[in-house]
Amino acid sequence: MKALTDFFSTDYGLMSAAVIAITLGMGAFFTRFFISHMKEDEARARREGKL
Repeated sequence: MKALTDFFSTDYGLMSAAVIAITLGMGAFFTRFFISHMKEDEARARREGKL
């Protein structure tokens, strides 16, 4: 329980929580970004008759 208290009440714990949240957010953003661009490239290739 002390570790959880330190995680949410100290400056280094809050900074760690912020870094974890930012990293997870970046992972979600890049996953959506890459998937959407792969779909666009596939649609473009189909229109041009390359598939």
